[in-house]
Amino acid sequence: MKILSTAAAVLIAATQAPKVVAFAPTSHHSPITTSLFSTVDDKTEVREYFNNEGFNRWNKIYSDSDEVNKVQLDIRDGHAQTIQKILNWVEADGDIAGKTICDCGCGVGSLAIPLAQMGAKVSASDISDAMSNEAAARAKALGIKNAKFYTSDLESVTGKYNTVTCVDVAIHYPTEKMAEMVEHLCSLADDRVLISFAPKTWYYDLLKKIGELFPGPSKTTRAYLHEESVVRDALERSGFKVAREEMTGTSFYFSRLLEAKRV
Repeated sequence: MKILSTAAAVLIAATQAPKVVAFAPTSHHSPITTSLFSTVDDKTEVREYFNNEGFNRWNKIYSDSDEVNKVQLDIRDGHAQTIQKILNWVEADGDIAGKTICDCGCGVGSLAIPLAQMGAKVSASDISDAMSNEAAARAKALGIKNAKFYTSDLESVTGKYNTVTCVDVAIHYPTEKMAEMVEHLCSLADDRVLISFAPKTWYYDLLKKIGELFPGPSKTTRAYLHEESVVRDALERSGFKVAREEMTGTSFYFSRLLEAKRV
């Protein structure tokens, strides 16, 4: 996803922001089977949302716009903290220049653009045309030529890269498909995978359940919490070991960040 004093109040507000915060309601659509998504068609919901209402909302959140409320400002801050932690790791390593990066679920380029500015060769994708086009426009405005942006769902991304990143995207992946998604990310990476997700703990799970008691008109996509052990096990099965980790938590944003390197 300070402002509200109770956990229940936090969740009520947090469910209004389905992109990053780990709490969103259940929508009602006819079941459609997809390869990395559950019988309910999460992929179509996510694509449609971020090509329409969601794009307008999140484009403002991931910018310097003043047209955001206190909840959205808090989410902006939380997401920015996660991005900065990754950039701090990359800067500390000092070897990103010339390396290839695949940023899956790039949004408006919050991570892809600064990585390109640091000298990486970036290939960034998003399931939403609106998001990937906005990222490309922002990169062009900054004179960036070593980053390309295109539209694709995560499972369709191919190739081999030194580093693969996937930040605040797993929230849209059903629990039973999380391991498969992590393994696909690993199949793209020669050296390193950076992934963030909303962790499933008794506390966050309780908040999510409380929040679902208060439906709202803007709740458009589902949100999934994930067991950290499932993510770690998938990384290990793919030949990766967690090297660094961080946790970011604000009033409306919760994100576990893992950096795993090939062993």
